[in-house]
Amino acid sequence: MTPEEASTQARDVCNLAPVIPVLTVPDAAKAEGLARALVAGGLPALEVTLRTPAALDAIREMTKVDGGVVGAGTIMSPDDVVAAKDAGALFGVSPGSTPAILDKAEEVGLPMLPGAVTATEIMALLARGYTMLKFFPAEASGGASALGAFSGPIPQATFCPTGGVSLTNVRTYLRLPNTLCVGGSWVAPADMIASEDWHGIETLARDAAALKP
Repeated sequence: MTPEEASTQARDVCNLAPVIPVLTVPDAAKAEGLARALVAGGLPALEVTLRTPAALDAIREMTKVDGGVVGAGTIMSPDDVVAAKDAGALFGVSPGSTPAILDKAEEVGLPMLPGAVTATEIMALLARGYTMLKFFPAEASGGASALGAFSGPIPQATFCPTGGVSLTNVRTYLRLPNTLCVGGSWVAPADMIASEDWHGIETLARDAAALKP
């Protein structure tokens, strides 16, 4: 897979809905129900962070849900790339990027959404062929005003900002010309996952899917 092909596929994922749920799943037994609720609410692209021992099993369970496009987040190493791909992830997301991670992703055919937060990082990824990027940590790095400032000198880069994105600022991000979608955890709060409040999560997902710039 070339970087250009990877970015095309990542862009297709980002165009599925205005919000990609960023999910930390401590119990794989809850994964399928969680995925069904989010997909039913109109959020088909799901990022399962590799932050718990259950994450890879959660990805495997979520791939059983029709209409879901399941990816792995918090990819930190080439081994994570291979593990995510083997678990059935259709895309990967990393906080930043390293040549080793991108080399492995291209080798195994896992489309990556690599993180970048400075002009230098963005330009380095563009030089490699990546044009669909993650802007992280968004709020801590200047928020929507900082991200929007890149649209003038670097219009060929498009982004999915994550990190501090919430209902209070999401529309500001979505109005930016270089933002296709956002990543957010508010659509699947930990307490709702723990209590298996799938109806409540579906409602939150519906509201997020209806967001307009």
